Amino acid sequence: MQLNGRRVSRETQERLEHFEALFQKWARSINLSAPSTLDDAWNRHIADSAQIFQLQSTPLRWIDLGSGGGFPGIVTAIMLAELGGGWVHLVESNHKKAAFLRTALRETGGRGSVHPVRIEDAPLIVEDCDFVSARALADLEKLFGYIEPWSKRNAKLRAYLHKGRDYRSELKKAHGGWGFDLLEHKSAVDRDSVILEIFNLQRVA
Repeated sequence: MQLNGRRVSRETQERLEHFEALFQKWARSINLSAPSTLDDAWNRHIADSAQIFQLQSTPLRWIDLGSGGGFPGIVTAIMLAELGGGWVHLVESNHKKAAFLRTALRETGGRGSVHPVRIEDAPLIVEDCDFVSARALADLEKLFGYIEPWSKRNAKLRAYLHKGRDYRSELKKAHGGWGFDLLEHKSAVDRDSVILEIFNLQRVA
């Protein structure tokens, strides 16, 4: 199977398809995503989320912030299962969504665990990580504040953040209080979206 131009194993394909079926089932009773996106969940959510792993496939430790419906955290955890290494810590304070995430990990064999806590409390539970991901969560200034505890502990940390068409105004605003290096990756799924790869993050004001 080809996913965004990259071949994945049959087993990974089956795991992703099972996750999509679980997502559709649970989304009927709890708010996992905008209803308008459910009919095209494979492209709008799964293929979109898989881009992060395709940018960074080193099997190390991830923190996925505000995991919600499992994008990109569950997708990353499933992709890591193919490698047999790495781990995703999914942070989701909503207990119904956290229950969904646990079910998804258990039934797909994804390499991850769920932490039903506020993002601000997560650094006390998961002390170290190599990569951070977040999708449709908050503006960059707020995201950087969330990420800062981990970036202080790991100078090599990289964050992979999905952003829509207004990302440039968020970048301009964030530069007022933060220093960081940036790589912009155009989305292969949505021409108006990007994935921002952030590193060397530090507060400057």
